[in-house]
Amino acid sequence: MGSFGSAEADRLERLDARAFEGGKLRRSGTWAVVFLAEWCPFCREFGPLFASLANEAKVAVGDLTDMESPLWEEFAVEVVPTVVVFRDGTAIFRRDGVLGEGLGARDLVAVRAALVPG
Repeated sequence: MGSFGSAEADRLERLDARAFEGGKLRRSGTWAVVFLAEWCPFCREFGPLFASLANEAKVAVGDLTDMESPLWEEFAVEVVPTVVVFRDGTAIFRRDGVLGEGLGARDLVAVRAALVPG
């Protein structure tokens, strides 16, 4: 298994297509899922930042390392990393990576805000 940028990021649960159905996460509660690919330099940079959320929320990685993963299409991911926050399975927030830039600390602030109920 490869790396998402840090030991902390690599320890996050990796979700594959079986964890989702029809654009929904098969989990209850509020989850932040970052769609990453091991070959993406922006993912390896953002992975450790995202992993810092593990102390305050349920987080996981939607692993898109395999270009044939059905998750690319199911979530219309065009740029990785991309973060989706789910509440009781339904997407309530999304932050797409920017081509050539990925995501950064400011994006993480927005994800944190989306994790707060209300």
